[in-house]
Amino acid sequence: MDAPVIERRATAGITASGRVLSGYAAVYGVDTKIGGFTERIAPGAFKETLASGRDVLALADHDQRAVLGRTKTGTLTLHEDGHGLAFTLALPDTQAGRDVAALAQRGDLGGMSFGFVATDEVWRGDTRELRAVELHEVSVVQAWPAYEQTTVSVRNRPPQVGIFNGRELLWLDTCD
Repeated sequence: MDAPVIERRATAGITASGRVLSGYAAVYGVDTKIGGFTERIAPGAFKETLASGRDVLALADHDQRAVLGRTKTGTLTLHEDGHGLAFTLALPDTQAGRDVAALAQRGDLGGMSFGFVATDEVWRGDTRELRAVELHEVSVVQAWPAYEQTTVSVRNRPPQVGIFNGRELLWLDTCD
């Protein structure tokens, strides 16, 4: 059986304060240029993967030799909200984990990325909408992300969730 061709998309925005990364690995409804076409992610695109219990890895720069966490062990948690695919990642005490934490604290990371296989997509002209994807991994990237709206921050405390004006909000503590 051939391995699936996994596509990768990256996003930006990292700040630091601790050993737990939090933020968004993907955001919904944002157009981004990928080579010669435009792509956007539809709300719910990750629903099937998350419901399946698939083991999704957290990697450094899509490098399978630099595992930072995984869903099956609980060191990576993922959930969808109205903004996109949110994640929390407890960094390991490995060289890769220490490097990511140090770069995040300095503000030197490029953002987040995700590796996937599209299972439901719609093309309208040169615009591709991802309606469902089989998620394989999320990655902390050191360079430039494709989706600049994603965020990552290093945290000491878990995110705080609340309702404001009828909208669910997620507060993250960060430091300068």
